[in-house]
Amino acid sequence: MNLSKTKIIGLFLGLAVLFGSCEAAKNTNRTQRGGAIGAAGGAVIGGVIGNNTGSGDNSVLGAIIGGVVGGAAGAYIGNRMDQQAKEIEEEIPGAEVTRVGEGINVVFDENSGIYFETNKFDVNNQSELSLLKLINIFQKYPKTNITVEGHTDSTGRDTYNMELSKKRAESVTNFLTRNGIDSSRIQTNWYGEEQPKYDNATAEGRSKNRRVELAIVANEELKEEARNRSE
Repeated sequence: MNLSKTKIIGLFLGLAVLFGSCEAAKNTNRTQRGGAIGAAGGAVIGGVIGNNTGSGDNSVLGAIIGGVVGGAAGAYIGNRMDQQAKEIEEEIPGAEVTRVGEGINVVFDENSGIYFETNKFDVNNQSELSLLKLINIFQKYPKTNITVEGHTDSTGRDTYNMELSKKRAESVTNFLTRNGIDSSRIQTNWYGEEQPKYDNATAEGRSKNRRVELAIVANEELKEEARNRSE
């Protein structure tokens, strides 16, 4: 897998080091353990924890970490997420696909397969093609839930950006549900300019901050299957 596109974050191994526990490391596959050596530094761990406190309680990473099963069952889930992440990366090359623990984080910015025109929130033709590919993958893996998040850069009024991010996130969710994804699988969130990932002082940073993010996690059926297979 191309690490320049798919960043396998050694979250659990890093947390094991941070909290003095080795249990988390057991949940990573061989590839994740290898990636953890370089990725699980203090900045990564701090960023992940930061996204699960304060206003970030419902963030993508919060959704992924909140659904952790752990142990052998977590490894079973992780294996299936490996497969799904690889398919997303292959089908939508512009997407930033990151395997985090037992879930997947997918980011679409203005340079990737799903984007919006300036101040617009309608899904355009190019984005429709990418979303249809994504839907095909979601239908192959029905035992997963999806969080859709909308974000903007810091240009313009806070209230306007919040509403714009809401409309963009809802546009993606509505497209998914209109084309075969059960609405019970999807949660939709929006944060306006509150959660930048890049420097809003630069044009490149603002472009990357105008994004839609997805979290893909195991649903209860897959978790139960994983527990039963791991007994």
